[in-house]
Amino acid sequence: MNLNNAVIRIKNLRLRTYIGIKDEEINNKQDVVINARIEYSAVQAADTDDMSKALNYRTITKDIIQLVENNRFSLLEKLTAEVLAIASAHPAVKFAEVEIDKPYALRFADSVSLTLSVHKN
Repeated sequence: MNLNNAVIRIKNLRLRTYIGIKDEEINNKQDVVINARIEYSAVQAADTDDMSKALNYRTITKDIIQLVENNRFSLLEKLTAEVLAIASAHPAVKFAEVEIDKPYALRFADSVSLTLSVHKN
């Protein structure tokens, strides 16, 4: 079978973590909303129907949850880069993009977000 890349999207993963540099942010967990897009070749998984040939989005999500909830971050850039490293770690991943929103980070704005991506050969 000749397939293009499969796309896995993790949408609106709502977690709580310590994020920021102000005293209030350092001392209190805040909400973050994570969206990830992961592209990989699904040829073997589609041909075999074998889970070991697929990208396990459940495992990726558990790793992201553990990272976010068990650490502290000063910068949204650092948090996003570490989540992107998890999303792109599997050798079959060809492209990954992560966007993390920090709701109510700015007065009069719903959220502030940062997006990072990586292309792999």
